[in-house]
Amino acid sequence: MSFISYLLNGISLGSVYAIIALGYTMVYGIAKMLNFAHGDILMVGGYAAFLAFNQMGLGIPLSILFSMAICTALGVLVERVAYKPLRSANSLAVLITAIGVSYLLQNIALLLFGANPKSFQSFVKLPALKLAGGQLVISGETMVTILVGILVAVVLLLFIHKTKAGQAMLAVSEDKGAATLMGVNVNGTIALTFAIGSALASVAGILLCSAYPTLTPTTGAMPGIKAFVAAVLGGIGSIPGAFIGGILLGVLENLSKAYISSKLSDAIVFSVLIIVLLIKPSGILGKKIMEKV
Repeated sequence: MSFISYLLNGISLGSVYAIIALGYTMVYGIAKMLNFAHGDILMVGGYAAFLAFNQMGLGIPLSILFSMAICTALGVLVERVAYKPLRSANSLAVLITAIGVSYLLQNIALLLFGANPKSFQSFVKLPALKLAGGQLVISGETMVTILVGILVAVVLLLFIHKTKAGQAMLAVSEDKGAATLMGVNVNGTIALTFAIGSALASVAGILLCSAYPTLTPTTGAMPGIKAFVAAVLGGIGSIPGAFIGGILLGVLENLSKAYISSKLSDAIVFSVLIIVLLIKPSGILGKKIMEKV
């Protein structure tokens, strides 16, 4: 029963990584850039939900919507101010800018909220499920996180393949120039991608803080990096790949903590990134891209 418990908790943690990784993979697939500030937008979402619920007196549904709205606006603002001017710059300049935005968000949160951890009240009110005569207890946070992770991945796939905006995203990801000639608003499509990814980061932040009820300015840093590893593992640019990569990484991390060492779990996670890059750089579901020279 202990193994099943560890496995379910790993899937729950992996679902959070998957939701964050979906934002990474969408931005990379369409804008061809890595937004390393994505994890810090998760942190902003956590603080927004915390303030809405504890200080503004909003209920849980309104606090979630408030957090998503703040993160959506922040994602669009960051794209417009920091990334859009670098649309034609080399990848190194964009990467350095993304790291700069990440530290900027962390330090603004540090100035506004201080370094002391905030106690985050769980937004999940579902009672725990007891199975096998009480030997296996599945928390409400675990069940909700797994269900939300699956729902987000399915809805995102349907959005990409069944809507006009989703088709525009696919066109931009294939060829920005051709998409422009076909009448697609490339800048608007990229901004929409950042908006969706940032809203997902908000959801991931609320789920993460509900399961691990501590909130600090660096809350999103490590989950953001691990979600990037998950996106690479699954095949960055692939939505199903990001989901699979997130689940696998969460299970690997949790089982490593349980059966190997909690101190080595992070090292094992990042070792996976190295191994994947050496053996199959395109990831599980990623496609090799041939470049003309």
